[in-house]
Amino acid sequence: MSKTVTSACVIIPPKKIWEPIQKIRREHDSKVHRWMPHVNLFYPFAPKGEYDRIINDFEKCCNEINAFTIYLKQFKFFRHRYQTYTIWLDPESNEQITHLQRELLKLVPEYNDINQFTDGFRPHLSVGQFTTYKIHDFIARLQKNWEILAFSVNQIYFISRPNTKDSAFRIIEKIKLNQ
Repeated sequence: MSKTVTSACVIIPPKKIWEPIQKIRREHDSKVHRWMPHVNLFYPFAPKGEYDRIINDFEKCCNEINAFTIYLKQFKFFRHRYQTYTIWLDPESNEQITHLQRELLKLVPEYNDINQFTDGFRPHLSVGQFTTYKIHDFIARLQKNWEILAFSVNQIYFISRPNTKDSAFRIIEKIKLNQ
């Protein structure tokens, strides 16, 4: 099986709650036009042409996992080199997302790239890239004005984009969780 950065398996919040997220992303996320708000489950992922080969197994697995609610309450950050950071929303309940990803990973263990980070798989919804020495102050300002968002995770998505400079991800497949 091959994998590509032009494909991912993700959780996507419903569009009706995007605006507060997108408001931050439009100002701070260089990939706002490439990616919709999302939580990666697998990235890189199977090329679009291979979705038919794996979708039935994903559907069977997802049918065994109950839908659940995510709350986007708190901002956190990943530190990179040279005082650069990614700020992200921490989706509660991480345990349910981690369980979902772990069960799906059994089907496609070769797509474990995001599990290889030092802390393993960490569900998150990125809102931007930052260069600042006052990251804690910046997060405090974001947090002060933030109203908690909640949504039901009742499906996951296979998304793909053409391999061109300005291409955007599009939903190709929707896979329902047990309702």
